[in-house]
Amino acid sequence: MAVAGDTFSMSTLFDALPNPNGISGSVPPPGFAPRASATHLHAAMFNLMTCCDGMSSFKEMIASFDKTELQRMASLLTSDSDYFMAIVTNKHGSRRVQKLLGKSDDVDALFCDVILRRFLHITTDKYASYVTIRAMAVFDDKEMKKAMYEQILYYALYLARDQHGCIALNDIITDADDPYYKDQILDLVAYNALCLSNDASGNFVVQRVLALKDLRTMHNIAVSLRGHCFELSFKKYGSYIVEKLLEAESSMVVVVVELLECDGDRLMRLARNEYGNFVVCNALKSTKMSRIDLFWCLVQKLMPFIHLLRRSHGSNIANILESVKLRY
Repeated sequence: MAVAGDTFSMSTLFDALPNPNGISGSVPPPGFAPRASATHLHAAMFNLMTCCDGMSSFKEMIASFDKTELQRMASLLTSDSDYFMAIVTNKHGSRRVQKLLGKSDDVDALFCDVILRRFLHITTDKYASYVTIRAMAVFDDKEMKKAMYEQILYYALYLARDQHGCIALNDIITDADDPYYKDQILDLVAYNALCLSNDASGNFVVQRVLALKDLRTMHNIAVSLRGHCFELSFKKYGSYIVEKLLEAESSMVVVVVELLECDGDRLMRLARNEYGNFVVCNALKSTKMSRIDLFWCLVQKLMPFIHLLRRSHGSNIANILESVKLRY
């Protein structure tokens, strides 16, 4: 259907739109299109926001609106949190709401209020979560931004361990523009790095935080994972985390010391593992560049097993050992 469908026109819709403080009427439950019990106005707006075509026409339409028209539209959309959820959990509804964000502080205030009311539900939904991401990118008002950051900080661990919430949290962490709240979130992730690293979704948050290469946070994560790096290295995503820790000297030392504390057989088992071999290989490369003392300690523990490494996933490690064999 076109944006201005056969059942209504935008002029008719806005003639019927109430003032921002005077919205009433029944609304559809989350996930369902409006039924006959909903007002014609709510039904028309719902159809406008969730129709599968007409996005370019929608952008042209809202570009022509003045602030009053935008505010009246936002008022209807945010009049009830269930109604808003029904729209933003729809793929097309989410995209259209995102287009309305950042138009004015008054409009953003209405959206901010409803997002805060249903923050966790919105930010852990496949489509609605992008509304939170967009809001954090475009909100200018300091108080609104602070309120959003407070919710993010409060729910950070829930978001990190959610399939869709972790994506939203990662984007928010990457683009965070408030040093205080960014540090608070990074510290929370670092303190809870062990449980997050072992979580199917949380490990991606730890990886994203480490990718920021904030040395203080990398060290804090290494400290939280001290004594667990060996076991994490046997897991696909856990090994990615340990490898990232090897990229900074202070966190690298924590990892390598733990590897050196293992007996030779255990270290050899890790070096032959399909994931662990990358950790050991990178440990050798990193220590060779910045901590030659630790490099030779690793070589000494691994050299007796070079013949076993050649016939396994550890062949890359065997090649490194072979290159230094004459000096050993």
